[in-house]
Order: sequence, then structure tokens, then C-alpha cells
Amino acid sequence: MTNVLWTTWPGTHRARPRRMESPNDSSDVVSAVRAAAEEGNRVRMVGTGHSFTDVAITDGTLLSPTSLTRVRDVDPAAGTATVEAGLPICDANEALHTHGLALANMGDVAVQTMAGAIQTGTHGTGRDVGGLASQVVGMELVPADGSVVTCSAEENTDLFHAARVGLGAFGIVTALTLAVRPSFLLRAQEIPMPLEEVLESCARLRADNEHFEFFWFPHTGRTYTKRNNRVEGPAHPVGPFRAWLDDEFLASTVFGLANRTGRRSPAAIPAINQISARALSPRTYTDTSYKVFASTRRVKFVEMEYAIPVENLTDVLREIRSIIDRRNHRISFPIEVRFAPADDVWLSTAYGRATAYVAAHVYQGAPYERYFADLEAVFTSVGGRPHWGKMHTRDRAYLESVYPRLGDAMAVRDRVDPKRRFANTYLDGVLGR
Repeated sequence: MTNVLWTTWPGTHRARPRRMESPNDSSDVVSAVRAAAEEGNRVRMVGTGHSFTDVAITDGTLLSPTSLTRVRDVDPAAGTATVEAGLPICDANEALHTHGLALANMGDVAVQTMAGAIQTGTHGTGRDVGGLASQVVGMELVPADGSVVTCSAEENTDLFHAARVGLGAFGIVTALTLAVRPSFLLRAQEIPMPLEEVLESCARLRADNEHFEFFWFPHTGRTYTKRNNRVEGPAHPVGPFRAWLDDEFLASTVFGLANRTGRRSPAAIPAINQISARALSPRTYTDTSYKVFASTRRVKFVEMEYAIPVENLTDVLREIRSIIDRRNHRISFPIEVRFAPADDVWLSTAYGRATAYVAAHVYQGAPYERYFADLEAVFTSVGGRPHWGKMHTRDRAYLESVYPRLGDAMAVRDRVDPKRRFANTYLDGVLGR
């Protein structure tokens, strides 16, 4: 197809590629990569557009993985499953569940494609298990020479370490093999707490729970904490009315109205946040893991998220609170804080260090530039690493200072894509030309 306009979910970027194709299998991807090379075009594969950066944008050939959605293999004995790049996470969850299996951890947006989420470093929150990329044990991809290559910790090792969170810079990912575990139930406890109490007891809350996160409402001293832990059962899901009330009416309809009101009248936001924070009541429920991990995001926003050393979290949040007050920012979205253990994925935001993720959101259409710039200065002062798929202004020079293996990854890139067939403006900035 030609003359197609492609946009990201939040509307932050758009592309009008020379050609857009939907490959049916790996051989079609090979053909597309070879054709792009012959025509002198760059080539990228998109997912569902949930990145806020232009990481997937190209003016050349844009591949859409809508037909690359098969589950190729499930091996319960080995604890692995191989899925194609375009399979949405929500569909992967359902497919694994039919085999009595599940992902050990995941983020809360389940409509992303497997490859898109993994390539940009989607992480979730966890004490013992990191983001999706740390659960990848094998990959199939098509590098610039148009071959089909597999890699793992035992095969093409450097490519495997570089390409798990690879931003599409090392080739077009066509399939992924993930470590999976037997299906399990999670008991979710959602409890409002004062911010200072959370900060003072954060180390204990992280240690005592397999999955802990919290949301802080700016202009208030209130948070909403979430603790998810494995239990034997039985399942006690949220009832239909409570699910509608909390997740649809309050979290979508009412929250959307509150944000529209705040966009029109920023001075009202502190009072709105006080009401919003008080509207969230405690709840406890037990359900299949992926139903607890995932949530619905209907209110659109733009987002910046940085991964910081976990020991800096308290100071960073207190400084952010001070900045919001001093600089007269009016922020209607809560700030989200999650955690991950150190991993060994070269370009993962959690590479080599226990990590706290601090995510700042602004309602779509509201001004965000000054707020994000102020927060980014705080994050970078402690060696923060920006989420690859969320808004930031960092370049190769800065990223080299916070990613010890970036040079090694770029050596792999020089080998598998010397002519930068998979490059775009975003990669030119963060990885260099």
C-alpha cells in the first residue's frame, strides 16, 4: 500500500511511508528487506503505536505485523513458548492460558504487540522477575542482508544481548521464544496510603511483595498502592458492578471528565486531584495473573518515564514534589512508580542495577514541555535512563554515560546493519548514525 498515514496511539508522531506492507511470514519479511535495499529505502516494523517517541517512524518501507500473530510452539516441559512478533500480548496471554501457562511478569498495557513491547523495554513491576525482555530466551530476526537469523544465550550471543531491547535497530524481529511458567493466581491488594508513609516504608513494601507499585497524586500527599502476590486460590475476581464502577466509570469516564476540566481550568487541578485521590477506596481480589497485571487505559495522555537507581527514589520524588510547587505546574495525572530487579539485557533500562521507574503523564492536548523538562533534569542528575518508547531528549553522548554496554551493542549493529537500513531519525539521535 502507498499513501498511508500511520499515527501513534497518543497522536505524538505520524508517518507517511513510501510503502506499507503486512508480511504473512518470515519469508515475506525477507522479501521486504531485500526490496527496500534494492530501492535504497529504510525499513521499519511498527506495533500498535503505543510508543510516545518516533522510534517506529520511517519514510521508507513500513511493515505492519498484523498477520504475524501465530503461536509457533508451546513446550510446557521446557517452560518455553515461541510466538510471532505481531501477536498482541492479550492474545498471547489467552493462548498460554489454554496450555496452563503464563508470563511471569508483564506491563499493564496488553494490547501491544509482543515484539513492539519487548523491543522498547516494556517492564511492569516486580521484585524477582524483570521486564518482558528479561524473559526472552530466543529470537528470530531478519538483519540487513535479508537472511533469517536465530539467536539466544548459546547462539549468536552478542546479537541476542544487543537485540532483545533492540529498538528494531538490529533487524526486523519475526518471532520470540519466552520463558513461561505454570498458570498462577495473583491476590491484588489496592490500598490508599500517605505519600510520606510509602516513601519511609518503600524498601519493606518492595521486599514483602512480589509486585509492588504506587500512584502519587500531585498537589496532594496521597497515593494509591498496589500489591500483587501469588496465592493458591480460590479465585475471587472483582464483581461485575465493582469492575465497571472502578475501571470504567471512575478510571475512564470520571477521570476523563476531570482531565478535560483541568485542561480548561488549570487552577482547578489541585482541588480535582484531592477529590480524585479520595475517590479511590481499598479493594482486594484474586484472579488469573494476566487479568491482574493488565488494566484498561482509555484516557489518552503523553508520558515521560525514567529508570533511576532505586536508592535515589525518595530524594527524586521529594524534589519533583518541590518542583511542582515552585514552578507552579498543574498536573492532573498521578505519577506512577514501579520497580524491577537488575537484568543482563544490554539496552534494558534495568541493566546491571535495581531500578525504580518514575512515570509522569500529562493529559492529551495539555501543555507538557516545561514540566517534562524540569523532571528530566532531576532524572538525569542521578543517571536516569529514559524509557525508549516514552518522551525524552537524551542523545548518544548522554546514553553512553548510563549504558555500560552501549558501545558493545553498537559494534553488533555495525556488523548486522552497516548501511543503517533499519535506522530512522530517532535512532540517529539515540544510537548515532
